[in-house]
Amino acid sequence: MKIPNPMVIKQNRPTKLFVLVLLYLTAYHLIHAQETEKIYLSGKDFEHPVTWQFKCSNGNNCNQWSTISVPSNWELQGFGEYTYGRWYKELNLKEPSKEKGFYKYRFNLLPNHKDKHINLVFDGVMTDTEVFLNGEKVGPVHQGGFYRFKYDVSKFLKYGQENVLEVTVSKHSQNQSVNWAERYTDWWLFGGIYRPVWLEILPKKHIAKLKVDAKQDGSLILATQLNKLAKNATLNVSIKEHTAKKFRPSQNVDLNNGVKDTIHTQWKNVKPWSPENPVLYDLRVSLVEKGKIMHTVTERIGFRTLAFIKKDGIYLNGTKLIMKGVNRHSIWPESGRSLSKRISLLDATLIKDMNMNAVRTHYPPAEHFLSVCDSLGILVLDELAGWQNPYDTNLGAKLAQEVLDKDANHPAVIIWDNGNEGGWGPGADHIFKTQDLQKRIVIHPWSDYDGWDTHHYPTYQTGLHRFTNGENVFFPTEFMHSTYDNGGGAGLADFWENYSKSPLFAGGFIWAFVDEAVLRTDWKGPRKYDSAGSLAPDGIVGPHREKEGSYYAIKSIFSPVQIAPVQITKMFKGELAISNSNLFTNLNTFTYTYQIISASKDSFYSKDSASIIHEASYSFPDISPGETRKINLNLPPNFFEGDWLKLTAYNNNGQAVNTFTWPIHKAKFYSDKFLKIAANPSKVNLNTDGENITVYANNISLTLNKTTGYIVKITSSKKSVALTNGPKPIGMQAVVDSVRSFKTDSTAVIDVFYSGAIDKVRWTMTQDGKINLRMTALQKAKTITGFDGPIFDAKINSFGLSFDYPETDVLGFKWFGKGPYRVWKNRMEGVNYGLWEKAYNNTITGESFENLVYPEFKGYHANFYAGTLHSKNNTFRFFSENENTFLRLFTPEYPKYAIKGRSHPQPEFPEGDISFMYEIPAMRSFKPISDHGPNSQPTNIRIKKGDQGITMSLWFDFIDYNKTK
Repeated sequence: MKIPNPMVIKQNRPTKLFVLVLLYLTAYHLIHAQETEKIYLSGKDFEHPVTWQFKCSNGNNCNQWSTISVPSNWELQGFGEYTYGRWYKELNLKEPSKEKGFYKYRFNLLPNHKDKHINLVFDGVMTDTEVFLNGEKVGPVHQGGFYRFKYDVSKFLKYGQENVLEVTVSKHSQNQSVNWAERYTDWWLFGGIYRPVWLEILPKKHIAKLKVDAKQDGSLILATQLNKLAKNATLNVSIKEHTAKKFRPSQNVDLNNGVKDTIHTQWKNVKPWSPENPVLYDLRVSLVEKGKIMHTVTERIGFRTLAFIKKDGIYLNGTKLIMKGVNRHSIWPESGRSLSKRISLLDATLIKDMNMNAVRTHYPPAEHFLSVCDSLGILVLDELAGWQNPYDTNLGAKLAQEVLDKDANHPAVIIWDNGNEGGWGPGADHIFKTQDLQKRIVIHPWSDYDGWDTHHYPTYQTGLHRFTNGENVFFPTEFMHSTYDNGGGAGLADFWENYSKSPLFAGGFIWAFVDEAVLRTDWKGPRKYDSAGSLAPDGIVGPHREKEGSYYAIKSIFSPVQIAPVQITKMFKGELAISNSNLFTNLNTFTYTYQIISASKDSFYSKDSASIIHEASYSFPDISPGETRKINLNLPPNFFEGDWLKLTAYNNNGQAVNTFTWPIHKAKFYSDKFLKIAANPSKVNLNTDGENITVYANNISLTLNKTTGYIVKITSSKKSVALTNGPKPIGMQAVVDSVRSFKTDSTAVIDVFYSGAIDKVRWTMTQDGKINLRMTALQKAKTITGFDGPIFDAKINSFGLSFDYPETDVLGFKWFGKGPYRVWKNRMEGVNYGLWEKAYNNTITGESFENLVYPEFKGYHANFYAGTLHSKNNTFRFFSENENTFLRLFTPEYPKYAIKGRSHPQPEFPEGDISFMYEIPAMRSFKPISDHGPNSQPTNIRIKKGDQGITMSLWFDFIDYNKTK
């Protein structure tokens, strides 16, 4: 028989089954009488809710009793009105939504619960909460939307009878400081009982509070608070490693006959908790009076020692911390701030997979998120809400105490944040500093406060007696702002390398983890998700945790395994220099697998893919944190038969922490290998007709305009190919000076000579219809006349050649090069050599939430060698004979709902649709490019006498192979 919730029985008519269950539960209750019982009145999370009665005062579906899932935010259930926290600024609203929600729920309790102390616990309600039980008000209105609070309801309950719980929730607080702290903000504003509600059933005499300070050396300090004075009482204390079956022999400590007491115990052979080895222990504490166990509490703890040394650093177990962190909002598109352990685990797993070890919250997160951080090893900066405005002093102190009561024993929590960007108040400071047993530091995020500099959005040059040139330990609690495809991994490597040179650097926290987009239950039509325009799509991942390009860049930059740059030539013997950027862990616990991969020579003319021709796995040698050591791959004899080398490093849990790839050959090798040669070549021809000149062979024709040098028309088997209007110069000026054409026995050649930055473009048609474009540029050291300004940009953001091609014709793309994600000049990490393929998509990162397809199709692709552009009308192929060629595929669509002046979604793209480039622009973050590091800046060049110039050689194959079959 399936037993109902062992604590609560909904009101039904008495039946025999009811009586039997009641007897069963009475017995169950007696057996576990000394333990805290938890009776859920709501569901445990939004994915497992309980239905309550509900009425909303304003907005959608208001002023009539209905039902609602609890926990939930009522907007996501179709009630009330949506409001984003910057309603008073960019959104130009006179006031936010202010509806009230009225809840009602009926339940029964067992008769023998009458002898217990019972608290009614709310884990989080937005915002003001007034509670009635059986018609009586149980306590003062609670104010503050992110906090756990409770009422002693023992005297208000009816035992063995029906109880009626009524809750009035005001979305807008009567305390204006709460509104300033929580509702004049840069996040979504919701209403409702969004975290669980339960009854906490305790013995009459019990441990009301238990604070823990567990040190690396096994010392364990417990601060207890009893609800009643205990005489001649002792605490029975024991621990066990979480995975162990039995507790260790207990230690008994006498209490000093007071309500509050602090005791000390010592445990041998404990394993310390750290982000890289988060060993957890179960702590069992029993209150014993006259030999009888009165109450038992179990906590999950970690033994670790924190040391905060000003002008030095933050130490964990004697090791200086570098926090590789991210800011996380608690949000899910379909449920708002009402989450579940599944989503907490998903988020924490993604954070760890990016090789991060820290997270900052903007308000206290749900208990299950902190528990997951404990178990996975993620350092937490736990923040009292207060977005640029603080709570009043008394309320701030009260809410800080509620944070401590809920979160203080989590080993993952290492720092208290008092508000954000001006939202700090003295009341909370006092509580955090005086009531935390572990004496963790309190910071004021964005300020240089009390010796800890957390300045937000620093420039690369920030350093006037701060950061790298200052005296205080620094860790920006927000930087690398990730709106749309901004920031995140773009520019991160420069900032991180620069800061890491300073011994005062303690890490940083990227803004932010997830795009804050929510389902609009009040919208009709195809658009379903709302990120308040450009105000909230700030994530490294999308609303449903879709991985953007920055995700992989960060994973690479933060990887504990790094390999020094290496180029494979005939002299390569398999030697690699490995660095260990772990804090605690020797790489001898890590492994790696390398593969030699070969692609079929017909990869771009068929569905053929690549194959592994050799694979081997090894453990890394002893490499302590911070050290570098060489390894040798023991290459096989067939190494140079491969096309690229791939090495994947795995941590001690078998999870991939980084992947490295290198081409085994140079670009011309790949064009020679992949470019198909026709079996039956034809005669080449050349024809001049007025302004145009045409070459043709093997049913392929190319027509150029002699004045512009642009392609006028390409035909394949008399069918037009839509690649036209190029080559356009990018980042330089050039005009046609003259055109020369000639034939050889096997080729037809058109030489286009230019005045300006381009010297010559040679077009060569071979007998089998293949076309080669070879450009020579920047060869002239002398002054060029005939131009109003310089012949190339002084600050070069883009450089190359571009063509027009209709985007509507495209189906997909297959290529060999780095992928599968697009890159920016300052986000080259996170992509690898391979044979990649993706269908066309029009993903707008940070906006097209209804159909986010990754990787994005459009943008810049690094180290391009060969590709096939699949189209509706004319699939064709192109190949580069040069290293470090960027392929630009079209221009990403600009976000439709971006707020003017608030965002800069992408740099300006050059003319054209398909471009072959040697220089591409960088992606900005919250600050302009000029405030970023060296790898974000435009490049430049000087031409000197004797320079042979810059060349670019491209092959095009326009043959329609469906026609030739």
